[in-house]
Amino acid sequence: MCCNVPTFIKIVRYAVWSAIKNETRMAASLLRLHFHDCFVNGCDASILLEGGERNARPNRNSARGYEIIDAIKDSVEKACPSTVSCADILTLASRDAVLLTGGRYWPVALGRRDGLVANETAANTELPSPFENLGNITAKFIAKGLDLKDVVVLSGAHTLGFAQCITFKRRLFDFDGAGNPDPSLDQAMLSSLKTTCPNQDDSNSNLAPLDAVTTNKFDNVYYKNLLNNSGVLGSDQTLLSDNTAAALVLNFSKYPYLFSYEFSKSMIKMGNIGVLTGLDGQVRKNCKVVN
Repeated sequence: MCCNVPTFIKIVRYAVWSAIKNETRMAASLLRLHFHDCFVNGCDASILLEGGERNARPNRNSARGYEIIDAIKDSVEKACPSTVSCADILTLASRDAVLLTGGRYWPVALGRRDGLVANETAANTELPSPFENLGNITAKFIAKGLDLKDVVVLSGAHTLGFAQCITFKRRLFDFDGAGNPDPSLDQAMLSSLKTTCPNQDDSNSNLAPLDAVTTNKFDNVYYKNLLNNSGVLGSDQTLLSDNTAAALVLNFSKYPYLFSYEFSKSMIKMGNIGVLTGLDGQVRKNCKVVN
């Protein structure tokens, strides 16, 4: 472990706090970076390597926060040379991003090691897409040892952050292929999103908050939005297409502490996907390149 674990943990938390203070969106970005890392090759920081997964469709021009992890790594290397993996740093940073925006603390087991390869092909095929239905998304979760409950719980991370218009524009202008919007989308929400995302290519990278009510606060409002047909992404609103998932959405909308508790459990579960330990992998000196 780190030559001084409390110091290492303080370095990470202060860096995440500074990053969020500088730009509130960074909390969601760090959380997403960890999720996208764990779903490809396991939680091995392969997403941080130059090239590879960074260039995959789900990450290109959308994954953010690399420079925050790099800066943390530089600071940690000074305190504890060649001791703390980039994978541990990323896992802790995502926990602190939730904690510092109002979410619950959960323990993070340390000792992960970093992967040696990044897999762009796997990132293109194994990461859930905002265009997929619940069945497809759930299958991708099950392939990683997670389940339908984890889908509903971890989707709650969309209480933070923004989505690019290109990820949901079809719902606004051509949901059925005949020029009509998604009939399940609340009319006021539809009008608001059309203002942010006019039907032209140059609006594709415009941003809309995934939870416009409490955009920078980690809470359960995301689920209330879904019940009001105000989920921005089709992959969010599809949670109501299944009775079991819809019941979970309803419970989480009513009981914020239940959501926080289940979210911490699912994050621990996700953070243990395909972890490298012992002699597997390495502790990178620089998160961008293998030693």
